[in-house]
Amino acid sequence: MAEEKAKYKLTLNLPQTDFPIKANLAKVEEEFLSSWDQTDIYHQILVKNKGRENYLLHDGPPYPNGDIHLGHALNKTLKDIIIKYKAMSGLYAPYVPGWDCHGLPIETQLLKEIGDKRKEMPVIEFREKCKEYALKYVDLQRREFKKLGIFGEWDKPYLTIDHDYEAKIIELFGNLAEKGYVYRGLKPIHWCPTDQTALAEAEIEYEDDRSPSIYVKFAIRDPHSALDSKIKNPALPLDKPWHLIIWTTTPWTLPANVAVAAHPEYEYVLLDVGSEVFVVAEGLLNNFVDKFELKEHKILDKVKGKMLEGILCRHPFIDRDVPVVNDEYVTLEQGTGFVHIAPGHGAEDYKVGLNYKLPIIMPVDEKGYFDNTVPDFIKGKHYDESNKLITEKMKENGSLLKLEFFKHPYPHCWRCKKPVIFRATEQWFISVEHKNMRQEALKAITQTKWFPAWGENRIRGMVETRPDWCVSRQRAWGVPIPAFYCKKCAKPSLTGLFNKAIVELVKKEGTNGWFAKEAKDILPAGTKCPFCGGTEFRKETDILDVWFESGSSFAAVINGQADLYLEGSDQHRGWFQSSLLLGVGYQDRAPFKAVLTHGFTIDDKGKKMSKSLGNVIDPNDVVKRYGADVLRLWVASTDFRNDMAASEKILKQVQEAYSKIRNTCRFLLSNLGDYQGQGSRVKGQEELLEIDRWILLKLNRLTEKIIKAYDEFEFHQVYHGLYDFCVNDLSAFYLDMSKDRLYCDGKDSVERRSAQFAMHEILTTMVKLMAPILSFTAEDISRYAKTDGSVFLQKMPQADQAYLDDKLGAKWDALLDIRAKAYQKIEELRATKAIGSATAAQVTIAAKGQELEMLRSVEKLLPLIFIVAKVVLTEGESAIQVVAAPGQKCERCWIVKEDIGRNQAHPTLCGRCGSVVKARAARS
Repeated sequence: MAEEKAKYKLTLNLPQTDFPIKANLAKVEEEFLSSWDQTDIYHQILVKNKGRENYLLHDGPPYPNGDIHLGHALNKTLKDIIIKYKAMSGLYAPYVPGWDCHGLPIETQLLKEIGDKRKEMPVIEFREKCKEYALKYVDLQRREFKKLGIFGEWDKPYLTIDHDYEAKIIELFGNLAEKGYVYRGLKPIHWCPTDQTALAEAEIEYEDDRSPSIYVKFAIRDPHSALDSKIKNPALPLDKPWHLIIWTTTPWTLPANVAVAAHPEYEYVLLDVGSEVFVVAEGLLNNFVDKFELKEHKILDKVKGKMLEGILCRHPFIDRDVPVVNDEYVTLEQGTGFVHIAPGHGAEDYKVGLNYKLPIIMPVDEKGYFDNTVPDFIKGKHYDESNKLITEKMKENGSLLKLEFFKHPYPHCWRCKKPVIFRATEQWFISVEHKNMRQEALKAITQTKWFPAWGENRIRGMVETRPDWCVSRQRAWGVPIPAFYCKKCAKPSLTGLFNKAIVELVKKEGTNGWFAKEAKDILPAGTKCPFCGGTEFRKETDILDVWFESGSSFAAVINGQADLYLEGSDQHRGWFQSSLLLGVGYQDRAPFKAVLTHGFTIDDKGKKMSKSLGNVIDPNDVVKRYGADVLRLWVASTDFRNDMAASEKILKQVQEAYSKIRNTCRFLLSNLGDYQGQGSRVKGQEELLEIDRWILLKLNRLTEKIIKAYDEFEFHQVYHGLYDFCVNDLSAFYLDMSKDRLYCDGKDSVERRSAQFAMHEILTTMVKLMAPILSFTAEDISRYAKTDGSVFLQKMPQADQAYLDDKLGAKWDALLDIRAKAYQKIEELRATKAIGSATAAQVTIAAKGQELEMLRSVEKLLPLIFIVAKVVLTEGESAIQVVAAPGQKCERCWIVKEDIGRNQAHPTLCGRCGSVVKARAARS
């Protein structure tokens, strides 16, 4: 008997494949990285699609200042998914990766290495070391990105230190200057005392800080003469001291105070508190009285803010007259309704100062220390230390009314993470009002497609309220601001031959040429100042903001408009915005047609990743332990438009999902070893079994869904679609239903070939659909499926309309519903030990009308669909009955059949198996 069983096992069409059970991604990925490199697959794809419609995704350049982190991996993988999908869809889709090689991040990292040596180091030597440092990490990050399976121009990336790129930046700056956008002025800007440089809005982060909250008395100088003409009330006690009360959280800015602002239309109350009179806004009176617990107080009168304009007050600790001015930026959100004005320390204060021609006092140096123009008690002191000294001074002279402390969001430098200050300095600016740049940018935002849609409102709000762009930086590693100052009249020249001379120099020598040469060696002989005719010049010492550099990439790299910009959501105030403003100024349009943003990487508890918390996921480590395809699948597994969680637990879940998809493909492969194509007994859809037409309907609906998801950048829908199809439609139903005919039917039977045809369609379609995400695995499966050439040279599948039969889909939904009810009964019978498995069960289904007609249309397939020994249909009220099937168990297919023993040559086999074995023996 045992010999018979062994003999019959050899007659089965058991699955066979060399495709390994274990993924062993590390080995597979290494093989394909080498193969792709040797065959130059990226350029093969470009050659294949040359001459077709272009699709240009423009890469935002990261800083090369260390190993890649998970955010880098997320960003580059998303771009790669899009590029591969577009290329497989027949578009010419080049991808040129870039790096932003200048800027403070690189300086900062290098300074950690060289320390005090920088002080004695000539600027050219320091810049060379910055360049070496940047290029070292360009090479490192390039290797790490390639290990993720990212295709692109890795041998010819764009670098912002390339001579041509630098020259284009200078040319673009000159172009904006010629159009009148560029100006130099004394304005308050964000200043980092730690890094000693100006900062752009995009370089600011807000973090909670503990700050003092003070209420200060500004004494009205000579109330009689100041108020008599303003307030017609003879009963006012003008012999008492009168004070305007201001509130501020930055005591250190008071030395630069030159005015007090009131809102012209607010009502201000004159509040007698006994020995003195306070003036505060009526809208904040109750808060004021409660805060100071003023039990005895009396409102003497009320007056509009515009009536207070021109009144002179005394500065609380400096011998200085301080006028009251009017401005509508004063609010009633908090404080007293009066704002102390220091034009050198705030954007709004600066605007007020312009209106009233107030002096700009700036007593704080570039390191954050007070100079010698301030009172002795704070000379040489750091601004932060001076907060305490100033409040103590005012407490001593009686001008401090109250001191508290509170936590609130305060601007910090995004690089050194230290607090920044507003400080008025001479800087270069791009005017966003000139030639309606702001309005043109807002118009371009409307013309751009934003993914997700809320991105439009976000960047719109930022552009609507942004100040002029401060583009100068006080550093050494960057592109110089291309300006020459006449030594005679001190005026700068930046256009025409002045700009052209620098562009030509930089094309030949790079920006180091600017730092190495004198002005006379750069400009043509005989160059004259256009303002005074002077012939001697000095060079500007500041460099351009790195956001100006990276924002110029559309002109330096793509020379036009990209189809897509894709970066993190923080770039609405960074690269997206700088590119937008420069695009509008330089080429009168945005440099992008669409913008897509992704969230940030967080842990599974929603916390930001940081080394101190120990929750950092290193992508290089993930690639080593899990494989790049698991990391790529993680990228696609979540809606990346929100913040994306990553942890060991989540990665293990993604690995399990990956294994299910791969194992499903392996099962399909293992049953296609002898498949010779659709001509083998299955000539077309009419010869397919209905079950196979049903699964191909499901496959083509899946294809529709996935193509739509790719087009709309909803890669999580691609992931869920593939995973659900593998786990639910295939593993839970179709593959299980098909095993008997695959293993036990005749090798060339219509039933088996029909299944193989469907499985071949499923496998080849799934491999192409997954290729942009699971690049290594798709290529690996394609290799074992003996597909000609790389999967990336194949065309992305489209849904075949011939299979999209909604009536068939509805019919099979009903069939599977009946099957589920039958399985409940089968499990109940198994629990009684009456049967061991479903293949020993007989299912009797009573039905009538359309339901019975539907069941009879697939009556021969019902045992296959239900995976039972026998299905009996009867007419009657809906009911399902399950009993042990009559007959015996076939020793070859293990299904209970009633025709066991009729074949004398094979008495233990059913009729089907006996015929198959006999035919097989005849062939051999």
